[in-house]
Amino acid sequence: MSSPRIGTLTQLWSKWKTLRLPWRKQYLAGMDLAGNTYWEFRDQLNATRYRRIVKYNPKTHYADVKIAPQWHQWLKQVRPDPPSIPEQRADLQRQANMKQLAQRADERWASKPSFLDKPKEQPVPATLPRDPAGYAGQTEPDEKEGVRNAIGSPKDIGRAAGDQHTEKDPWEQAKRRARGPSEGWQPQEWTPGPARRR
Repeated sequence: MSSPRIGTLTQLWSKWKTLRLPWRKQYLAGMDLAGNTYWEFRDQLNATRYRRIVKYNPKTHYADVKIAPQWHQWLKQVRPDPPSIPEQRADLQRQANMKQLAQRADERWASKPSFLDKPKEQPVPATLPRDPAGYAGQTEPDEKEGVRNAIGSPKDIGRAAGDQHTEKDPWEQAKRRARGPSEGWQPQEWTPGPARRR
């Protein structure tokens, strides 16, 4: 990024205007790389204090005027001395380096995967069988599978031993064991009576 060169005539004019001669009301403090000039003059209310102003380059539109941070500090009286031209050029170089570093950081950030990206197709885990028939359902009914007892099912084993076991409903057994007065209680119908007048 190259900064514009200041001509010899402009340098001579600025040196002449910076001289603090007693008959001058305004003194030139300096100029920036965009051609804006910065001036100082005595405050009429407070003679010990100088006021600071900027006069924009007449070739630049007001919407395109940009003031460097160093000149802002000088205008607000935070900085006692105005910035020099080499200091302003060094600041422009620093900004260009910062933009390059930011662009590299953005490229590195963009290369990393994001949670907002669509997930890629993931490979099948190694624990799953490679044979697609490994998840197929049963083809034979339960009775034909495995080794069976000669008697048959577990119910038949109990009958063969002489145990006449009949299945009982557990809720019926709980009702029979009910001992308290509220155990057998059931809600009854209720119809409201006529309302009384007051």
